[in-house]
Order: sequence, then C-alpha cells, then structure tokens
Amino acid sequence: MTQTPLLFIPGPVQTHPRVKAAMAQDIAPWDNDTRPRYAAIRERVRAIAGGREGEHVCLPLQGCGHFIVEAALRTFVPPGGKVLIPNNGNYGVRMIRLAREAGRVPVAIDIPESQVATGAMVARALAEDPAIGTVSVVHSETATCVINPMEEIAAAVQAAGRRLIVDAVSGFGAIPFDIGAHPAADAIVFSSNKCLEAMPGIGFAVARVDRLEACRANAGSWSFDLSDLLHHSRTFGWGSIRFTPAIQSLAAFEVALDLFEAEGGQPARLARYSENARILYNGMVALGLTPWLPKERQGPIIVNMHQPPDPAFALQPFVDALKRRGILISNFSTTDAPTFRVGAIGRLFADDMRRAVAAIGETLEEMGVRRLAKDDLAA
Repeated sequence: MTQTPLLFIPGPVQTHPRVKAAMAQDIAPWDNDTRPRYAAIRERVRAIAGGREGEHVCLPLQGCGHFIVEAALRTFVPPGGKVLIPNNGNYGVRMIRLAREAGRVPVAIDIPESQVATGAMVARALAEDPAIGTVSVVHSETATCVINPMEEIAAAVQAAGRRLIVDAVSGFGAIPFDIGAHPAADAIVFSSNKCLEAMPGIGFAVARVDRLEACRANAGSWSFDLSDLLHHSRTFGWGSIRFTPAIQSLAAFEVALDLFEAEGGQPARLARYSENARILYNGMVALGLTPWLPKERQGPIIVNMHQPPDPAFALQPFVDALKRRGILISNFSTTDAPTFRVGAIGRLFADDMRRAVAAIGETLEEMGVRRLAKDDLAA
C-alpha cells in the first residue's frame, strides 16, 4: 500500500486525526444544537485576534483566504478609492489584482522579494498621496516567508490618520498581531486551514464594529459584504449562518481550536513552528543548498531554497521522489528565481523536520544532483 505522505506545504496543512474525524458527520447548520457552538467559535476567534467585546466582531465567510481578502477590500475601501499595498511577493501581487478587479485603485510599493516592507516606506507613500485612504498589507508573505513588521506599519498608518487591513492568512494563530491595540486597523483576515490547523473552507475577519457600520454602502457584492454579515448576525442571532456554510469544516475548526488552546495558544504554536523552520533551514544548508533568505529574515511558515543549478535537478521529479518517501512539498516555485519551498506549519514536529531533511538529501543523491549551491549566492 502506498504511504500517505505528510504535508509540508503552507496550506492546507497536516491535521490532527481528531480534526479529520470531525468532518465525518452530517450537520444541519441552522439546527438549535449547532447555533450556540457556532456563536462560541466566533467569540473564541475574536479573542485570539485580540478583539475587544463590543468593539470587534468575528465574521466567518465561506471560501478560501482570497475570498476574505477580497471581502475586506470591498467592504472597507470605497469603489474607486485608493488602497496602498506594499508588494514584496506573490500574495502582494494577488492583493493588487483583487483590489483592481473589485474596482478599487491599488497603489503599489514595489519592494524586492527578499526585503521587508517598513513603516517608513508606508509613511512616505501616504505623505506623497493624501488620496490614499487605506493600507492593506500581507503580514506573512507566503511566497517567500518574509514577515512584514506589522506593528511598525500599523503605527505609521495610525500616525497618518489612514485605515489598515491586515492579511494574516498564512500566519494567524502563530505570528502575533493584536487588533485591539491598533485602532487604525479595520480588520485582520485569515483562513481556517493554516496555523490554526483546521480544514479549508472558511475565511475569517475580525473587524471593528464602527467601521463595518460606516461602510455599509461599499461592497458592491452581497456575497463579499462584511457589513452585511454583521447585519445578518444582529438580525438573526450570532449563531445564525448567512447562506449554506462549509459546516463540516466548522465542526473540524471547533476541534482544532480545542487543540490550539491545549497546546498553549499562539506563543506555543509560534515556538513549535519556529523550531521546525530552524531545523529545516539549518538542515538544508548543511546539505549544501542555498537559502532564499538570510537567517535573520527567515520566518516560521515556510523555508525556501534555491533550486540546485545542476542539470540533473528538475522540480517535479524531485517532488515525486520525495512523495515516495512520505514527504509532500509544493510542485511549483513562488519566487522570481527558481526555488522550492518546504512548509514548517501544520501538525508537524521537530522529528518530522529531520525526516524531511534526510529525505531531501537522499532524493538529491538518487537524482544524481551534485551541484547544490546557487553559485552566485552561496556564502
């Protein structure tokens, strides 16, 4: 029998057997036994984000991370409004497209992929263009694992009197951002299937109530209107779900929250992922591979390595050979220069990382790859 591989990808992630088991049931979303559980999930998520009762609400939306990012852009940026987007990776590029196709005007700060956005960059761009009303930032750039300094950026937005949207899709639950400490932040948005280690199918926004009320006319879409989600909840109750939900994913998410809290919440999850990333990074460098990022900028979500320059290396055969060893990584590059990425998140631990490093070494040897270092970047 073929071995089921472990997922070393940035989402959907490897999950606990109890999370998977929670999917195997039929559930009536509007049943009176379901409603209080759903309402409780919303309160638990708001608390993880640092949201304050009466000031912030949790708004789940069916779909993937891109859906909740688009919903936030539509809700908090008026049609034709300008939104500043620091762009240092593929998910910044995607945010720009989401804004443009929603009829907003993205203003990009183009930053090299291996560099971080800074508060100074944001402050300068806002000073140069008073028409920009909102800044929208990818906190953890999933393509490269550059972590943009949200505290610094939020302070710059606050000082300029503008509004902020935080795309925390790949880092929420591990990389901290306390929305309650940042009154300029309209929303932090994320999904169910990454650092919270649940199943895909749900996006979440934790958003300011006053801003939702002020933005009722913006969205231009019933499905992607976060203000309408608030209105629905107030009208029909916090346990009511607008439209048919991914209800089995919600059941799995409830179990994943139990496991998250039992592990020690955000600090414990960050510590585990950071150790995972450290082992991957050091282990692959020890093999002779060249990292995409210097160690001081390496985040805890994924580790990118330059693809070996040896003609014997090809990405898909490399991925296939790793899969036969029980390790599944992404089969595409997400950077300008060819790289491969190995995920450090999900229900994976230090021994799993050591196993992955060993499998990578064995696979490169099997493929006959001798030149491992990217010559013009190797230390």
